[in-house]
Order: sequence, then C-alpha cells, then structure tokens
Amino acid sequence: MPTDSDQIILWQWGWAHLNATILFTWGIMFVLTLTAWAITRRLSTGEAMSHWQNLLETIVESINKQIADLTQQNPEPYLPFVATLFLLIATSNILAVVPGFQPPTASLSTTTALALSVLFAVPLFGIGEHGIVRYLRNYLQPTPFMLPFNLIGEVSRTVALAVRLYGNIMSGSMIAAILLSVIPFFFPVAMQLLGLLTGLVQAYIFAVLAVVYIGSATRTRSKAGSPKRPQASQSIT
Repeated sequence: MPTDSDQIILWQWGWAHLNATILFTWGIMFVLTLTAWAITRRLSTGEAMSHWQNLLETIVESINKQIADLTQQNPEPYLPFVATLFLLIATSNILAVVPGFQPPTASLSTTTALALSVLFAVPLFGIGEHGIVRYLRNYLQPTPFMLPFNLIGEVSRTVALAVRLYGNIMSGSMIAAILLSVIPFFFPVAMQLLGLLTGLVQAYIFAVLAVVYIGSATRTRSKAGSPKRPQASQSIT
C-alpha cells in the first residue's frame, strides 16, 4: 500500500513518469488560477459586488492584517507569496475529503519544495529590504564564530517546516483510510471533518511561520533596530 502520493505512478515511459503528486498539484494550481480569473474578471468598485468578490476581499484583508500584525510592516510586498502558500496548502488539505484525491501535502517532496521556497524567500526579502552586505552581516552576530550555528538554524527550521506539514497531513490521511476499512461510515466521516479542520490549521501555521521568518529577516535588521509601522492595506478594486 503506497504511503504517499509519490508512490502512485499513473504513467511511465522510460525514466519519465507521472505520479499522483504531480497530477494533483497541477490540478490544484489549475483550480486556483481558474477561480481567481473567474472572480477578478468582473470586479466591482461600487457597493454592489458579487459574493465571490466579497469573499476574496475578505481573504486578502485577513491575510494582510495577519502579516501586518506579525511583521509590523507594510504587508503588500509579502502578500502574494504568503497568500499563495496558504491557499495552495489549504486547498490541497480541503480536497483531501474528496474520494480518490491524494493531497500533495501528504508527500514529503511537496512539503520540502514548499519549505525550500520559504528558505530562499526569506533572504531575498531581507536583502531587498536592507541590502546584501547588511543582511549577510547578521549571520556573524553576535560574533563571527556563530556563523555555522546561524546557518544550521536556517536549515533546521526549513526541515521542521517540511516534516511538520508532511507528518500531520500524511498521518491524518492514513488514519482516515484505516478507519474507513474497519468502521463503515459514521466514524470515518467524523475523522474526515476533523482532518478538514486540521488541514486548515496546518495551512495557517505554515503561512504564519513563513511570515515570522520574513519579518525577522526584514524588521530586526533595520538601521535603527526598531520595526517599521505598517501602512494601510488596500482592498481589491
């Protein structure tokens, strides 16, 4: 029995193959892209707006507020990256309740890729905010002897991000599958609902940790050593 979607091979020709992780990841990307296009192609700037636009604005404003509260900075530069992480992980975890769907977040390769994106995004945001010299100088604090330990810390928190998300989603899917084979209906349904809640929480935690790392890279390395005040966020117009 496959333990994750990487082991479910749907098509193979020589060295090239298509597994469930790739198929469902691209499926989620297609769904999110199509949904965003359908909602934003007829945006309204007046009081009368569609329920979908209202929902989208609520999501954007909520994420903006979370970023501003955690970083004490203008959230606009970080919104696309953080919102993409959250929506991708949340959609993947929500669709896990669909029969036959294998959530990509139950694959270690997917969670590792997501964690690596955070690993590279954090220094990019930090360098963009303070310059490469001042940012890299932080790894020599409080003394140059701390350089290897600071680098190990960066790598270890990336590993923790990947393993935490993978372990929670994969274990939840396996438990639901085992209970479904043992107890026919009611208890597995309850477990699926619990898994749905857990999936949303895990998406939120992953996004929040990414914001915390970004905020640490951009705020604590400012010239005066004090955080910047966030600017008012703008809703979708």
